[in-house]
Amino acid sequence: MGLAAKIAQDLKAALKAHDADTVSCLRLVRNALTSKEKDLRRPLEDAEEIAVLKTLAKQRGEAARQYRQGGREDLAAGEERELALIKAYLPAQLGPEAIGRVLDEVFAELQPGSMKDMGRVMKQAMERLAGQADGKVVSNMVRERLGS
Repeated sequence: MGLAAKIAQDLKAALKAHDADTVSCLRLVRNALTSKEKDLRRPLEDAEEIAVLKTLAKQRGEAARQYRQGGREDLAAGEERELALIKAYLPAQLGPEAIGRVLDEVFAELQPGSMKDMGRVMKQAMERLAGQADGKVVSNMVRERLGS
């Protein structure tokens, strides 16, 4: 079952359960996916669906942080509930050890010599990790390896 189909199924269940928070969040996710589909004028691929969800998750995390800075714990808690719901649809994130193993393979293949090769290394690493790791984490790990 595709991600969009799973979200539609869960939305239907949330509607039947009268879970207003979940319904609101899943409608937002469904609308974001539909909007992206209309922009591209074709059905979304799995990687594109994941990218949309990652964007929504990042927005929720940033909003929660800003609400906290503004002293609005109630709004921050709501954003964090939505963030947790969205993250449930994302692939599990790999730990530093697993990312390190992928980077070992990439470094063995590409034999990078300096920071000039960071773009090539990042491209290969992110293709292999395909939504299973945050780009900032991978970038930091690559910088660390290329710097030493």
